[in-house]
Amino acid sequence: MKKNQYITIALFLFITQYLSAQFTIDGEFRPRTEYRHGYGNIISEDTDAGFGISTRARINFGYADQSYKVYVSLQDVMTWGENRQLLPADANNSFAVFEAWGELNLGEGFSTKIGRQTIDYDDQRILGSVGWAQQARNHDAALLKYKKDKFLLDVGLAFNQDKANLSGFSSVGTAYSTTGFFSYKTMQYLYLKQKWDAFSGSFLLLNNGFQEYEDDETTPDGTSSLLTLGTHLAYKKGKLGVSSNLFLQTGKRQGEVDVKGAYLASLDFSLKASDKITLGAGLELISGNDADAGETGAFFPLYGTNHKFNGFMDYFYVGNHANSVGLLDVHISANFKLNDTSSLMVKALNFSAEQELASGDKSLGTEVDLVFSKKFKGYGLAIGYSQMFANDGMYELKETTKDASAGGQNWAWAMLTIKPKFLNTTK
Repeated sequence: MKKNQYITIALFLFITQYLSAQFTIDGEFRPRTEYRHGYGNIISEDTDAGFGISTRARINFGYADQSYKVYVSLQDVMTWGENRQLLPADANNSFAVFEAWGELNLGEGFSTKIGRQTIDYDDQRILGSVGWAQQARNHDAALLKYKKDKFLLDVGLAFNQDKANLSGFSSVGTAYSTTGFFSYKTMQYLYLKQKWDAFSGSFLLLNNGFQEYEDDETTPDGTSSLLTLGTHLAYKKGKLGVSSNLFLQTGKRQGEVDVKGAYLASLDFSLKASDKITLGAGLELISGNDADAGETGAFFPLYGTNHKFNGFMDYFYVGNHANSVGLLDVHISANFKLNDTSSLMVKALNFSAEQELASGDKSLGTEVDLVFSKKFKGYGLAIGYSQMFANDGMYELKETTKDASAGGQNWAWAMLTIKPKFLNTTK
């Protein structure tokens, strides 16, 4: 056979394989500008407002055939100006493999998904990918999945350590020294969900093991275990939607703090008042610390997309408010469809502590959130503004005074999102 005939056959075989599989390359370019004057905490009168521009850039590769799927997502989060010009290396080392997983089809509704991945369930209250945060959240985990009709079951396992100790001679063994934000050494969970015509219900059983150390703070000393269990219920029929969460926590948090009687309960309603107006109302009650030192009754929503809840200014449960006075969040909202490509969301939230502050006060304040969204051909733009109207209890909670604080606590942002589709053989 001539050389060009070999080339033709090779190309034919390659194209046949290429077309029989599903291959995608897509990306994301998401710059966001923020003005922070009281975001996350009360800002004092003599403190300058924060301002910055950051960009999340991703490129994603997906490949699938009948027996398996593979997905890789590469990500960099850049603050404008963080690198001087001609710098030979990234100053903040923010480039990362955000996702890298393989999923095997085991047949009869079973599959397994192994590697670095996002884990999202229901409204993302306990487990979510935190898409708002530029860096987002991922897990190194192995999942066994089963799905049949409207029922699904997932079992997840994770084991984290500083580095692989394959020799067995290291004094620290498989220790995991990362702390903060409830970083876990081990995780096991069971998730079940059943859907019906207008109703769905799920159950989550989540256990997290946290690395503990001896008094010298360097020698590993086993793990403490925190158990979170609960349910998410949702009903939607016609113009009415209702959803609810009920979760409990027990066991030990990081630092071997006993958790007893910690809970989260929520109830939300949505009503499509017209083709252009959707109304919402709800409340969420999260238990606070009512126990002595060494114990707590405070619930923490762990690995959820917490920015989505309790106000966009992130005063609660976004790297803060752990083991504190808890929260009662009563909120109302309205979403206005301005035209086929734009909408305006308005939300008001009133906050109170679940437990009394030292003064006996519980009232914390009110937040108003506004978000305008506009879709263009191939990209989208969102602009937001939030204002916090703090009460005396908020100043006490944040350990400041009204006189020392700025008169206005607010936050504004604008975000452009472009998601190009470079290649897609599934069409």
